[in-house]
Amino acid sequence: MKEENSNLFLRVYERLHDHYGDQCWWPGDTPLEVLVGAVLTQNTNWRNVEKAIGNLKKDQCLSFAVLHDMDQEILAEYIRPSGYYNVKARRLKNLLQMVKDEYEGELSFMFADSLESSRENLLKVKGVGPETADSILLYAAGKPVFVIDTYTHRVFSRHQLVEENTDYFRLQQEFMDNLPSDVKLFNEFHALIVSVAKEFCKKKEPRCSECPLQRVEGK
Repeated sequence: MKEENSNLFLRVYERLHDHYGDQCWWPGDTPLEVLVGAVLTQNTNWRNVEKAIGNLKKDQCLSFAVLHDMDQEILAEYIRPSGYYNVKARRLKNLLQMVKDEYEGELSFMFADSLESSRENLLKVKGVGPETADSILLYAAGKPVFVIDTYTHRVFSRHQLVEENTDYFRLQQEFMDNLPSDVKLFNEFHALIVSVAKEFCKKKEPRCSECPLQRVEGK
């Protein structure tokens, strides 16, 4: 019988990976597509984001220069399937302008910047919160930062691995302190948490008795 890891966070990862296997996130063909998707996925599901990105691809608009120069109202129509399209168009334009101002319009320059500096610049953008910023840094830039979302908080608080009132940054620090600084691990782990939250650790009527994390908090 396989001996379980004494590190509770790695134990959760191993249980989930044994159950689901590799998740290979994030869906996106280019870093720019991941960046755009990170904004569009706010308050919607990925199917709607795919439709919005598909609209941009269809007219060959998924390039930094085209998106930056496009009128905000036109961009909003392209991304209408993602919901809150006027708000998201404004947020996306704000983000692109920051890249233009701070990194000469080159995503590669932002990705080459330090984690601390690039994260600070992303968080200065109106409409870009910690989850969106960290998704861009992990999935587009390949930087070792753990993405926290409502699924992560729900799974780990229900299993009493963190306090119920743990905020974003404290929960993120728990992951960073308890895991090796590994981009692939962070990528896979977050995706696995989303999978178990959607299938078992649901907001309403969770399927606890069938969950692969049953009694994971036990010593």
